[in-house]
Amino acid sequence: MRTRPELTLDDCRKMSAAAEAEARRNDWNVAIAILDDGGHLLHLIRMDGATPANAAIAVEKARTAATTRRPSKMWEERVAGGRLSMLKMPVLPVQGGLPIIAEGCCVGAIGASGVASHEDEQIVQAGIDALLKGKG
Repeated sequence: MRTRPELTLDDCRKMSAAAEAEARRNDWNVAIAILDDGGHLLHLIRMDGATPANAAIAVEKARTAATTRRPSKMWEERVAGGRLSMLKMPVLPVQGGLPIIAEGCCVGAIGASGVASHEDEQIVQAGIDALLKGKG
């Protein structure tokens, strides 16, 4: 049987803190969601000023990245490129969700919502970078 890494609560806290710090540096109020590789919620924060909708959208962006093992932006690009059938897929085709890859495995995903989609992705990338910094 194969063994593989998985996210811990400490991992979630580290990513969440770094993502929140990135948002605060830019004066952005967002929701940040961290999910396991099956798309199940592990950790969620909704900063003051972020809406309830932001929380739901952050979860769905992360779920898209976790279950497809691809950035949610990829799905947005496919739709923008004319593949409208992608809208029937069980994904949210909006940038701002990234899979978390450790030791060659998808261990989950992180999503954010509350500012422009590329800024949401900047926030979640900061979270991933904090987790994986120093890990090979």
